[in-house]
Amino acid sequence: MAWLIPGTRPNPDDIYSRSIDGKVQPLDERADVRGCAQPLGEELARDRGAFFGSILQTLNHIAVADTIWLHRFSQHPDASGLRESLAAFPRPDSLRQELAGSLRDLQHYRERLDMVILDWSETLASEQMASTLVYHNMAGQSFSRNFGHLVQHFFNHQTHHRGQASTLLFQAGVDIGITDLLAVIPREA
Repeated sequence: MAWLIPGTRPNPDDIYSRSIDGKVQPLDERADVRGCAQPLGEELARDRGAFFGSILQTLNHIAVADTIWLHRFSQHPDASGLRESLAAFPRPDSLRQELAGSLRDLQHYRERLDMVILDWSETLASEQMASTLVYHNMAGQSFSRNFGHLVQHFFNHQTHHRGQASTLLFQAGVDIGITDLLAVIPREA
């Protein structure tokens, strides 16, 4: 969900899509490529039996899927800014396409992509979220779905695979700490 990207507000009424006073950033950093700052050497690329194999391949897949979905979202009539921002991010041809040759390059890609996501999400309006988006999957099949639900899927997909990445990191000896949303929701007085 959007809470993984600080400042995102795809639906102002949805707690999962709101920034929580900037306290979400550490979760974002630990559960993605920035959480691999500890030297992992060969462990980073070792096949661990996960759906995308290694830690690096799992983190790469998140960036690939985000890029694909952003290109789909850029087809919305109100997404001209997103279309311009994506000029620096070619649409991947495969869910397993390697976007970077190293962890450092993937980190750089992820940081730039996160800025695109943040900027784009701040432009979303309720009317847009209630509209329909027609898009094509990787096989070329056409779909027509509620835009807001697709945005929710976009962020939920990140959460799903970041959970896998946190498990793979733990298997490699890296404890990224608590990543539950509840840990960062401020207490009410």
